[in-house]
Amino acid sequence: MKKLCFALLALLLPYCLSAQTDGKAKEILDKVIDILTKDGGVQIDFDGTENGSIILKGEKFYLHSGQIQSWYDGNTQWSYVTDTEEVNVSNPTQEELQGVNPYFVLVNYQANFNSQYNGYKNIGGKQVHEIVLFPKEKGNADKITLRVSKLHHPVYIKVEQNQKTVSEINVKSFQKQPHINDQVFRFNKSLFPDAEIIDLR
Repeated sequence: MKKLCFALLALLLPYCLSAQTDGKAKEILDKVIDILTKDGGVQIDFDGTENGSIILKGEKFYLHSGQIQSWYDGNTQWSYVTDTEEVNVSNPTQEELQGVNPYFVLVNYQANFNSQYNGYKNIGGKQVHEIVLFPKEKGNADKITLRVSKLHHPVYIKVEQNQKTVSEINVKSFQKQPHINDQVFRFNKSLFPDAEIIDLR
């Protein structure tokens, strides 16, 4: 699962930062978080290291990417692998959630990362704000590069871990979903009648 999204959820020049969060970076990140967490949820379709989609509502998520589907209701995570028809059930740590859902990193960035604003750039014909996150302590991603549109939608995330694992997400579509039923974030056994449940809690 950690390979899956980073996914979310990673990068490279040596920067010297104070322990302070960059003011401009914080301003933009806070607007991104508002969009991700307020007024219902969002659905994001992406490609890059993996192709797929993710539905977010606060810290809850449903991720479908390749042969894996993952549900998280804020407490319990179910991870279903199509090839083996197995569902692993767990109560994940924050570090484990970061490995699956890169947007979890953004929502909780202040606790774990310092941030630096790298400017408003033209990349691939798109005008974007670029922000880099650096871990306050070991155990988090080594470096995360985030690009944000002028509407404060995340359009690209690159995560480096262990100085060698790199994962990238290119956002293909970003849609607000004001009315998402919480059942979306829980595994429904009736839809996977042959699945073997492996309870790791």
